[in-house]
Amino acid sequence: MPIVTVQQGPRDPELKRDLVRRVTDAFVDAYRIPPETVQVWIHEVPADSWGAAGTLTADK
Repeated sequence: MPIVTVQQGPRDPELKRDLVRRVTDAFVDAYRIPPETVQVWIHEVPADSWGAAGTLTADK
C-alpha cells in the first residue's frame, strides 16, 4: 500500500481534494493498484515555521 506524504504550506481544502485525487490516480495508473490502497498524507507547515535561502517564508 503506497503512502505519499506531501509537505507544504496551508492550502484551500478544495485544492487539497484535487491533489489527493490526482496523486491517487497517478499511483493507480502507474502501479495498476486499486485506489483504496493509496494513502495521501498532507502535512501543512505554517509560513513562520519554515524558510528557504536564509529567509523565513513568512517574511517574503
